[in-house]
Amino acid sequence: MLLAWDPRLEAHIPNHMPARTGMTTASFVAYIVFSVLSLPVIYIRPHKLQRFFYVASSVTIVFFLVLLIWALATMGPAGFGDTITAPAGTASSGPASLGWLMMYGILATVGSIAAGILNQNDYARFAARPRHALVGQAAAFPVYGILCSVVGILVTAATQNRFGGDALWNPADLFARLVNDHPHSSRTRAASFFAALALCVSQIGVNVPGNALSGGFDLAATFPRFVNIRRGAYLTAVLSVVVNPWQLVNTATTFLTVLSSYSIFLGPMTGLMVVSYLVVNRRKINVDDLYRGDASSIYWFSYGLNWRAPVAWTVGFAPLMPGFIAAVSPSAKVSAGATEFYYLSYLYGFTASGLVYVLLHRLFPAPRLDAYVRGSQSPQELQALFRQKWDSISYDGDSVIEGAEKEQAGEVVDGETKAHEV
Repeated sequence: MLLAWDPRLEAHIPNHMPARTGMTTASFVAYIVFSVLSLPVIYIRPHKLQRFFYVASSVTIVFFLVLLIWALATMGPAGFGDTITAPAGTASSGPASLGWLMMYGILATVGSIAAGILNQNDYARFAARPRHALVGQAAAFPVYGILCSVVGILVTAATQNRFGGDALWNPADLFARLVNDHPHSSRTRAASFFAALALCVSQIGVNVPGNALSGGFDLAATFPRFVNIRRGAYLTAVLSVVVNPWQLVNTATTFLTVLSSYSIFLGPMTGLMVVSYLVVNRRKINVDDLYRGDASSIYWFSYGLNWRAPVAWTVGFAPLMPGFIAAVSPSAKVSAGATEFYYLSYLYGFTASGLVYVLLHRLFPAPRLDAYVRGSQSPQELQALFRQKWDSISYDGDSVIEGAEKEQAGEVVDGETKAHEV
């Protein structure tokens, strides 16, 4: 957007960034501006963000369809670039073979949503009914997951010959290149501005829930006495600068490596969560004890730590580290087997950590937790019990008010009391 306003932005903002940072001072200014624009959206309470998500998703879908139509309509007689037509040039065996590269591509794609898979319960809990979260994801994800990939490939191939054979996979790079190639064209600059505006809305729709609020949920759960969700989200936003996020998307190769690295650490965590709920706890959760931060809770385990979880998590990611190190540091040399094992990161991590966690709970059971799981009511009865107990309480941020008192005060919404946060 800044380039559309001033095509000579890089010249007007002298660069003082070293080359190893992967960005210029002008790019850093844009990063700061984007971060500041995200701050007001972070202030909105999570359960009130749904309409913004509708807007951001709609803008994104329309933008990419328009981008695809433009790319196909203006690619000229040269047609698609060699992104589609070039031979694969893969080896017959080993990590560079077609089969293993396909596996790497699949797992890199899984890695791109690994954080969403792990943190989806942060938002699924706002669903009116459990099936709403299931249907929404099962119906939507295959559509937009495939659509975005196909659009990206077609747009890159359709614009490749336009840019002298350069395959620009990042939409922001594509429009920046258009502005640089046609700095005096008002139509090009206007189109690039509105395209960048759509990308900005899209990225805020990803950045706020996927990064800031997810961090806010975790910090609020870890330090509830000192941090609420909003404070945690702003703290996450401030600390995000430390991880140099601009380096993570500097090139397509780096981006794929980053996506794959998510799988290494988040896959085992997701496996732990799944087997903990379905196998160890058998879908029986004592909601009251989840909020007791002392030894009276059945989830206190050993001094507040279930040591089985970090052990199982380590088993899930440690064997993948040699391949991961070789991926992020080309100078590191590892065996072909280690690289192939790294390509299986999410599958291995999810499965290994889950199995080890269940095995540790069988060999070293937690007596009070096991007694609750064996002796309590069915999962459906427990859910109904705790729903009846807690749905009658509404939390307004400062005090807890009984549902009957809220109803007498005329503050019932749609015939029922809404629980904002518990």
